[in-house]
Amino acid sequence: MYSKTTNDITVTVKPTYLEDQSEPDENHYVWSYHITIENQGGDHIRLCSRHWQITDANGVIQEVEGDGVVGEHPRLHPGESFEYTSGAPLRTPGGIMVGTYQVEGHDGKGFTVDIPAFSLDSPYQTSVLH
Repeated sequence: MYSKTTNDITVTVKPTYLEDQSEPDENHYVWSYHITIENQGGDHIRLCSRHWQITDANGVIQEVEGDGVVGEHPRLHPGESFEYTSGAPLRTPGGIMVGTYQVEGHDGKGFTVDIPAFSLDSPYQTSVLH
């Protein structure tokens, strides 16, 4: 599990290799990642967008940006959390992901929340990227 706190917002990530969706003979490897976003601050927030940088084991970088998360723009009051699960395919048996969320505070001002870097490990890789 990987965790990071930015501006009283804690993001925790748990990646899981999906053997049943992967096809190693075809260079197709799939992971799910479960994310928990916790508002530990004193004001409510709204998650607006996300940005991911996904790097495979060959160093090929893919940038992914999008509105909200899993089709939602969750609002979190102090002490609340939001959880979701998503996935990432790669053409290599390992990689690493890191990202950010753009969040809006109760006053309408935006700020960035870091998503911790996390390793995408499979049993087919020769080295681990931890």
